[in-house]
Amino acid sequence: MKRGLKIKLLEPVVELLSMGKPLPDKNHDHDLSGDWAGHRECHILPDWLLIYRIEDDVLVLTLTRTGSHSGLFSK
Repeated sequence: MKRGLKIKLLEPVVELLSMGKPLPDKNHDHDLSGDWAGHRECHILPDWLLIYRIEDDVLVLTLTRTGSHSGLFSK
């Protein structure tokens, strides 16, 4: 992965999301707004984020982007 981040840190988060389970508080899971309305963001590490979306009653988990705050939200 870019930045030398370990995919093994991402796997448990994706597993919980795929099972429809809430993430631990340490992941700071929350809704996004503006251009990212309808998506959620959680922290894998303090400056490694995952943007994702869960659609409708059927779980369609779309892992949209991963990166740092500045990499994801800079214009």
